[in-house]
Amino acid sequence: MAAPGDIPALFCDAMLANLAHWLRAAGYDTGLASVSAMDRAVLDACHAQSRLLVTRDRHLAAHAGRGIRVALLTVDGLDAQARELTMALGIDWGRAPFTRCLLDNTPLHEATPDERAQIPPLARSLSGPFQACPACGRVYWPGSHMRRMRARLERWRAGSWAE
Repeated sequence: MAAPGDIPALFCDAMLANLAHWLRAAGYDTGLASVSAMDRAVLDACHAQSRLLVTRDRHLAAHAGRGIRVALLTVDGLDAQARELTMALGIDWGRAPFTRCLLDNTPLHEATPDERAQIPPLARSLSGPFQACPACGRVYWPGSHMRRMRARLERWRAGSWAE
């Protein structure tokens, strides 16, 4: 099992978009293939960006070739996939929660006053942190959705995998 700091940047194929979302929520640099991406484009991106390919596609994994590390998942269901990836790579689901944009993977920064103005009025009274994505402009705040996500990440970190 790799130490959390030893885990390279990841790249999920399109069928693992939900898992990619959760890896980003945990703070992992996780690229995601578009639904229309051809296998060669996925492999080229992994090679060019030195990313570990996370896939359920045996054909894609078999054609990865030299220089591309692959984590081939064999299970269905998000919790089972999270468990399998944790066992394979040593994923720490509490690594750096909510430090990356869930949509585009960009590292977040503290929201400016102008960015905070985009937050719904009732959420502005929360204690924070308030973060924003410099690439897409999305603003994040610690509402109930984030609390539910944090609870799932903490469950996974503790080794509890039931959905």
